[in-house]
Amino acid sequence: MSAQAKQRISIKAVLLSLVVLLANIVVNGLIFRFFRDSTLNPLVTAVLAVLWGVLGVYLIYYTLSWAVEQYPDQVRSRVLPYVFIGPAVILLGWLLILPALRTLYLSFFDAASEKFVGLSNYAAIFSDHLMATALRNNLLWVFLGTLACVTFGLLIAILADRSSYEKIAKSIIFMPMAISFVAAGVIWKFIYYYQPGDEQIGLLNAIVTYFGGEPQAWTSMLQPWNNLFLIVILIWMQTGFAMVIFSAAIKGVPEDIMEAARVDGAGEIKIFFGIMIPYISTTILTVTTTIIVFTLKIFDVVMVMTGGQYDTEVVATQFYRQFFMYRNFGYGSTLAIVLLIAVLPVIIINLRQFRKQGGF
Repeated sequence: MSAQAKQRISIKAVLLSLVVLLANIVVNGLIFRFFRDSTLNPLVTAVLAVLWGVLGVYLIYYTLSWAVEQYPDQVRSRVLPYVFIGPAVILLGWLLILPALRTLYLSFFDAASEKFVGLSNYAAIFSDHLMATALRNNLLWVFLGTLACVTFGLLIAILADRSSYEKIAKSIIFMPMAISFVAAGVIWKFIYYYQPGDEQIGLLNAIVTYFGGEPQAWTSMLQPWNNLFLIVILIWMQTGFAMVIFSAAIKGVPEDIMEAARVDGAGEIKIFFGIMIPYISTTILTVTTTIIVFTLKIFDVVMVMTGGQYDTEVVATQFYRQFFMYRNFGYGSTLAIVLLIAVLPVIIINLRQFRKQGGF
């Protein structure tokens, strides 16, 4: 085939690609407008929206893939990967990057987003007493919560792997991961429940009074220890996650190395610190950074348990209060940006570690 013929095919493929792309944009845009302005029954609308979501995504990928198939082999192999990741990147940009940029923009304005105030909102954060309390509490969550989850997860993983009841034990420890933080907050609210008088329906206070102790308002009056009782909920939920990841990593440690160490007279503690920990160090770092991200943006548990009262405020609850309750858009946006800045380094560390392990 001549170079001129290949050029004609290439131009035809490009035009066909543009037509398919524009057709997808127009059709899905019209469907979106239909759902936005629809007066149908909400249940019918929900069913149709789900069908559109499933079939629409399938048709987008199918039509774009078909259009790329019209290109020559050399061009097709380069373009096809972008076809499959393109819609996902566009969606992430629309739902994450654009809102983040808009939030950054709003953080330089006053409460009504009308007057430019520069860095005044950022300066106010570090002079606000409530924010000082929120930052202190976030540090408690990050340090104590992460340390406890990683430590307990690692210990349980090692002990469960050597037990004949491994599957049952791991299932019980992992079970809290099946529920949301909101549901966990509701469960633990009943456990910590306190009411004045002799009769206590909260599990913890019922146990305390049964043994002759005095009931306590665990999440309100015992300041600042009430933050520790909230952190227990995170430990209860995330230890199972750490245990599962650590258990998989431990099973990958070569058994012959550990047997050789035992033959040389090394004890189990020395094997643990000298062989196991170095082998799973990258996994420990990954789990630690993941849980740190959870603790930095903790919101649900605090909001359900105390609503941020009794000195349990964290940055996320303060952001919610400022932005949605007090309608202080400038200060609320600044809090969101500060939280994003705090999370970004941890995510970057996690991604670099993932890259070292061959994830990219």
